Amino acid sequence: MFVRDYMSTSPVSIHPGTPILEALSIMKKNKIRHLPVVDKGRLVGLITERDLLTVTPSPATTLSVFEMNYLLSKMVVKEVMKTRPVTVGPDCTIEEAALVMREHKIGSLPVVEGDGLVGIITQTDILDALIRIFGLRKAGTRLVLEVGDRIGALADILAVVREHQINVIGVACREKENQRVQIMLRLSTVDPEPLVTDLERHGFEVKSVS
Repeated sequence: MFVRDYMSTSPVSIHPGTPILEALSIMKKNKIRHLPVVDKGRLVGLITERDLLTVTPSPATTLSVFEMNYLLSKMVVKEVMKTRPVTVGPDCTIEEAALVMREHKIGSLPVVEGDGLVGIITQTDILDALIRIFGLRKAGTRLVLEVGDRIGALADILAVVREHQINVIGVACREKENQRVQIMLRLSTVDPEPLVTDLERHGFEVKSVS
């Protein structure tokens, strides 16, 4: 699963000379919170709704509302934008993109090839990707097992699932501190009881069925 599969391929973008009030209006109109800043086809920055909403001229405390609005109307995006936004390429994996967002505490990543903007991926896109990867909108059963952290454990579980001719929609694993691993399976069945019984007969601990 790659960024190119889930990114917005025609992101709304603005020029660095765009007034900040106009940029905020564009965000509200398009119901977005992140705007790549592009100059002659090259990504030069990124502006967020938070950046715009927190902009205040330094002498604002001594100005009237009208004077403040006048100063704000004269400010342009290049004065407040992030000039070195964190970016990814379209062939970056979804997992890597999620990790980059988490480490940098950001809500979006412009997607670039060279200096050119080819898309943008946001936290919402990442969540949509995870929903699809785990098959959360598909009918079926969620099974959680706990096993010892050993080579071949997942293969052994899937062998039992295969014997029951059940399709696996999604798989996830989580390591625990006691040399144990929790394995989540999403399965294309609404009658998991025969499988659960068989898994337990093979010595697998079934923690949850839903």
